[in-house]
Amino acid sequence: MMPVLQVGDRQMTAIEVLPLLEKYQMLPALIKEIVLDQAIAPISCTPEEEKIAGEKLAQHYQITSDELFQRWLKQNNLSLEQWNAIAIRQFKIEKFKHLTWGNDLESYFSQRKHQLNRVVYSLIRTNDIGIAQEIYFRLQAGEQTFAELAKEYSQGTEAQTNGLIGPVELQTIHPALAKMLSTSQPQQLLPPTQLENWIVIVRLEKMLLTQLDNSLRQRLLNERFNTWLQAQITEQNCQIRQLDSATSQG
Repeated sequence: MMPVLQVGDRQMTAIEVLPLLEKYQMLPALIKEIVLDQAIAPISCTPEEEKIAGEKLAQHYQITSDELFQRWLKQNNLSLEQWNAIAIRQFKIEKFKHLTWGNDLESYFSQRKHQLNRVVYSLIRTNDIGIAQEIYFRLQAGEQTFAELAKEYSQGTEAQTNGLIGPVELQTIHPALAKMLSTSQPQQLLPPTQLENWIVIVRLEKMLLTQLDNSLRQRLLNERFNTWLQAQITEQNCQIRQLDSATSQG
């Protein structure tokens, strides 16, 4: 079999290259780029879009003058043609995202908005149920503030912030805690609750409802794209392993 790659004095055949790609964990990256090339193959760009593509890439790398542009090309050992190819490819990938999922973002947002809502809440956690109940009764009676009791008794990092946490997205916190907060009213004090190894006392301070603005649209678009891309990489990787296994046995 003819060699397909030479590094120094070493020549490698196609059969030798695949295990090396796997060994150095480069196969997923290669599959990713091939999948993307196949996905954007039918997409075309107008001359105006190609110009915009170059401007966007220059903006990404903070290239603000022709002098900086020429220096950047030299530092990265790229020709103008290679630069244009990179810019157009990135533009086509973004265009592919919008063509594939752009019209479905409102529906996807309606599925995800509950998880994307942000909360500000107060938390005290301890592993002693007796202490937790005593704290709860003091809070109910108004004997001490939440901040005072959190600073004195809470056993987590929230003790350093007087028990106050947030704003944070509901999807980033423990599912059981997120459910408690999402069904609470602001300033509602929840009784001591077992949460894994802790007894927690929680009070919702504020619920911040998420709006579908341009920034969130791009984030959700990237989320859909990345989920699709990871599934494609996994599927293709499995097929390559099966083919490699069959070749080895043959």
